[in-house]
Amino acid sequence: MNTLEAIYHYKIIAIIRGAKKEDLLQIGAALKEGGVRLIEVTLNSPGAIEGIKQLKEAFGEEMKVGAGTVLDPESAKAAMDAGADFILSPTVSKDTIKITKRYGKVSIPGAFTPTEILTAYEEGADLVKVFPASIGAAYIKDIRGPLSHIPLVPTGGVNKDNIIDFQKAGAVAFGIGSSLVNTKEEVNETYLGELTNNAQAFIEAVSTK
Repeated sequence: MNTLEAIYHYKIIAIIRGAKKEDLLQIGAALKEGGVRLIEVTLNSPGAIEGIKQLKEAFGEEMKVGAGTVLDPESAKAAMDAGADFILSPTVSKDTIKITKRYGKVSIPGAFTPTEILTAYEEGADLVKVFPASIGAAYIKDIRGPLSHIPLVPTGGVNKDNIIDFQKAGAVAFGIGSSLVNTKEEVNETYLGELTNNAQAFIEAVSTK
C-alpha cells in the first residue's frame, strides 16, 4: 500500500526523538515486531538524515519512514532525498508543504487553531497534525464539527490511557512520542522487549474501538 494508505491503516506513528543513530535499526526492528509500520525520525536528532536512509535501506516498503520537526523546504528535500516517505512539521510552512507535494510525498504539517488547520489543508496537506494534543480529545471533536473533511493526527499528549478517546473523537492517526519510544533509556535487550510490547499495546488499542 502507498504511504497515505499505510497511515490510515496502521494509525500509530512512532516518533523517535533524540535516539543515537547506531540504535535506530534496533528500535525500528522492535517497533516492527510489535506491529508498528510508521516511524518518524525527528530532524533535531543526531544523524537524523543518515538514520532515515539506514531505516529505509533496512526495511524498504515494510516500514514507512518519515522525517519530523521539519521546519523548512531545504530540510524536507534533504529528508526526501534520504528516502523519507512523509514529512511532518510542528508548524504550517507553506513552502515545506509545497516541496513535499512536488516530490510526491505525504505532507503532515502541524497546526492548532481552526484557522491554522484549514490553512494547512488548503495549502495541500494530506493530513494535519494537531499539536500539541495535550489539550485533550474533546478539542479534536470540537474541531471536527466545522472541519470534518480534514483528517487530523493528534500528536503530543496521546498515550495508551486516552488514545481511544482521541479515536472516538475522529482522529485518523496518532503521533506517539515518549509514551511509546523513550529514547532516554539505555537500548538493551530488556528495553527492546518492552518497546515491542508497548508497540503492540498501542496497535491493539486502535484496532478495536
